Amino acid sequence: MDVADLPGVPEWLPDHLRDDGIEELYPPQAEAVEAGVTEGKNLVASIPTASGKTLIAELAMLSSVARGGKALYIVPLRALASEKQADFEEFEQYGLDIGVSTGNYESEGGWLADKDIVVATSEKVDSLVRNDAPWIEDLTCVVTDEVHLVDDGERGPTLEVTLAKLRRLNPDLQTVALSATIGNAEALATWLDAGLVDSDWRPIDLQKGVHYGQALHLEDGSQQRLSVQNNEKQTAAIVRDTLEDDGSTLVFVNSRRNAEAAAGRLANTVRPHLSDEERGRLADIAEEIRDVSDTETSDDLADAVADGAAFHHAGLSRGHRELVEDAFRDRLVKVVCATPTLAAGVNTPSRRVIVRDWRRYDGSAGGMAPLSVLEVHQMMGRAGRPGLDPYGEAVLIANSHDEVDELFERYVWADPEPVRSKLAAEPALRTHILATVASGFARSRSGLLEFLEQTLYASQTDDSGQLERVVDDVLTYLQRNDFLEIEGGELDATSLGHTVSRLYLDPMSAAEIVDGLRDWERGASDSTSASGSPADPQAEPPADSGFTTASELAENAAGSDDDRDPDDISALGLYHLVSRTPDMYQLYLRSGDREEYEMELFEREEELLGPTPSEFEEGRFEDWLSALKTARLLEDWATEVDEATITERYGVGPGDIRGKVETAQWLLGAAESLASEVDLDAARAISEARIRVEHGVREELVDLAGVRGVGRKRARRLFQAGITDRAQLRDADKAVVLAALRGRRKTAENVLENAGHRDPSMEGVEPAPDVSVDLDDGDTDTNGDVTADDDQSSLGDF
Repeated sequence: MDVADLPGVPEWLPDHLRDDGIEELYPPQAEAVEAGVTEGKNLVASIPTASGKTLIAELAMLSSVARGGKALYIVPLRALASEKQADFEEFEQYGLDIGVSTGNYESEGGWLADKDIVVATSEKVDSLVRNDAPWIEDLTCVVTDEVHLVDDGERGPTLEVTLAKLRRLNPDLQTVALSATIGNAEALATWLDAGLVDSDWRPIDLQKGVHYGQALHLEDGSQQRLSVQNNEKQTAAIVRDTLEDDGSTLVFVNSRRNAEAAAGRLANTVRPHLSDEERGRLADIAEEIRDVSDTETSDDLADAVADGAAFHHAGLSRGHRELVEDAFRDRLVKVVCATPTLAAGVNTPSRRVIVRDWRRYDGSAGGMAPLSVLEVHQMMGRAGRPGLDPYGEAVLIANSHDEVDELFERYVWADPEPVRSKLAAEPALRTHILATVASGFARSRSGLLEFLEQTLYASQTDDSGQLERVVDDVLTYLQRNDFLEIEGGELDATSLGHTVSRLYLDPMSAAEIVDGLRDWERGASDSTSASGSPADPQAEPPADSGFTTASELAENAAGSDDDRDPDDISALGLYHLVSRTPDMYQLYLRSGDREEYEMELFEREEELLGPTPSEFEEGRFEDWLSALKTARLLEDWATEVDEATITERYGVGPGDIRGKVETAQWLLGAAESLASEVDLDAARAISEARIRVEHGVREELVDLAGVRGVGRKRARRLFQAGITDRAQLRDADKAVVLAALRGRRKTAENVLENAGHRDPSMEGVEPAPDVSVDLDDGDTDTNGDVTADDDQSSLGDF
């Protein structure tokens, strides 16, 4: 189909497409147009990566806006939101306004009302609905990317319920769902009352195969010689072969450690293939990487990148990941070793994809388990860059003849598994039932069940009884914890329930926080647990064990009847409280950690909020210790322990620190609201703990660190130079400020301007000679020049 023949699109679009080199649509795009995507029809498009899904989305949104409407583009990841925003901003030259919203779950996003196209994560859209964003009802088109993620146990229910709510709010809403891999695309089309484009067409050929021995075995039955030389590993041989053909390689492995190790080894393979110009440009990128954070991870990544290789996983900071992705797209970095995070939609195609590890650890299986077909096909789909590569190849690694056959049967020739709703799990329903009632979508049990009938789950099951049973269990829980009132079959969210929904909290997190704060205020030993039942020491030690628990020692020492001053709540106690909620991914206990944190618990139990489980409640006690380990990381950060020490001490990456810090900020902000809601006098202590963890500073630096562009390290330098708060900085001697900030004039000017200094210019100013600071580190403040990591990563996210 010629772009001149597109119906219903803005008149400027055909010329715009031609300017981008697009004269005709790809076959799947033409099918989408024929199915009515530019005329407001619902559509599910299941087509391979690089086959034109984004243009299908743009056709739907632009034609909807041309009819006077408003479009929403839902993405699964914040990083993908930024990428799509950049793509869509090219339409601003034609008078369209583009907005992106991914954070601040308490906001209604009123500023988005005037935007023609809004890009947001599914969680953000869910929160906008909960907070009654008025412009949501003006939507005429919603596009959801990577729709197969409704199958994800954690994020899938949010996407599913959000789509159901949007369609209920806007009966005439056009819904367009996109994915590269859906095993049962027709089921999603039925759920969304949509037409279906299900195609395996690609603009360039994708060849799938398995490497074993000295040959690459391809799916068409042919073989290509691909020799492994001397002591070379199979992966290195394939990378070398790709480099000799001027191609790039993505290598997928099953853990962060393996990604880092593989990149270090493959740097030796890449180095001889770099030109002098490439080495120079890579050296510059490596220095940028070192500036992102002062950690061993940052140094290891920089060393690999200098030689043309890189690793990519959720433990990296956002700055790290963006530098790697850009260098790979620019064909400077020749090989990236990644965990599956890189397969989740970010635009990083390559000539070859190697799936080195097709098994990963699965705790529920008690060991290594095979990856799903859907996940492997997502990885394989990254092979081949239109306009850059003549073809793409996706290669699995086999270690025996039998494994060659197994991999062909399991992955190469297999279809992706069908997508199944995960909504009926209690943790998912707990959150979404409260939000559904609080936002007025259902006011009775029957109305709630009627709304849930509009979900994918209802369309995929004949067992309505299972859903009813889980719903009733959740309603009981919500009523017991004072989130809902139930009378005569009518449902009504309490004031607390409305607050919890608005804060975007798991109700169990809210219950844990409220119970912990109440326990502290009471100073009593008979508090209730988050489930609403008395704290249960169900496994008492034997009478003759001679063992006294830490809880008993603390109770004997402090007594249980004296009220405690809320202002005396320690930061550690608050960090531990939010770390034991379902909304915080805890650090797990490594070998040898249990004894260390049992001792920490014994020494600091009086600081914790709520009764410590008995050591004989194995699961709960271990979770308590894991939360303590997580809280200790947050405390270290808030007492200015340097990032490198934290990463080494806890076995985490810079991205994990930022993820834990951002989650703690959010949960502590929610705790402030909850404390006010239930009349608990703890807001001041919570606020200070939140600000300290936000900026990574001790109490005395809270005010200084809050000045934009200052952050933890610069605040400490200014403090050591005698500038102790914002007011002093506003009137400070510029020579003193310049000396404290290591002579960096632009930085000093920005800091003084942000503090409100009457004359921030550093022209003609020299650093004060009598000012010195003790910190001996790079000037890479987390809250200064370096962008903080956006992704709330956990150790479970690769």
